[in-house]
Amino acid sequence: MTTAARLVDGYFKILKFFIVTCLAIMVVLVFGNVVLRYAFNSGITVSEELSRWLFVWLTFVGAIIALRKHAHLGMDSVVQRLPAWGKKACYILSNLLMLYCVVLFFKGSWDQAKINVDNMAPATGLSTGWFYYSVGLFFCVSAAALLVRNLYQVMTGRLREEELIQVRESEDVVEVPKAGAEGADNLPAEPTDAKR
Repeated sequence: MTTAARLVDGYFKILKFFIVTCLAIMVVLVFGNVVLRYAFNSGITVSEELSRWLFVWLTFVGAIIALRKHAHLGMDSVVQRLPAWGKKACYILSNLLMLYCVVLFFKGSWDQAKINVDNMAPATGLSTGWFYYSVGLFFCVSAAALLVRNLYQVMTGRLREEELIQVRESEDVVEVPKAGAEGADNLPAEPTDAKR
């Protein structure tokens, strides 16, 4: 494994840890706030605001991880039937379209961050430009890097034909060994109808 690949893997491990941390803080804030309100007639003032921001960050960071794993929703029924050159053309076109959308999203996020940088949130007093809209910038930079990498890999012929299909319609697709194949003896018995 190259140094660049190790750095990328490390970056995505940090993102996964960030998601877990966001989720844990959200649980503590929301659950703690409920307990404080009902048991002690008190509450955490910043709970709702921080939970909302953490949820937005969690969603966008999760989308980056899903983009790397090609785990976003999609429909592959047409692309699977295409020849290799058709799959490659669809792969390039879809990545170029996504890259264009990321550029548009970056521009919109940048504009919103600039507009709202002096707008302070009521409970925390933090800048909504930095803590709310900057997540769009973070997402766009990471997503653009992944999409450019995808385009580089397909242009240099580093992807196999089955890797040209970026999404799957269902995660329930399971390879079942055929009778007589290695591991087929461990398959569960066929269900029987007890009413016969």
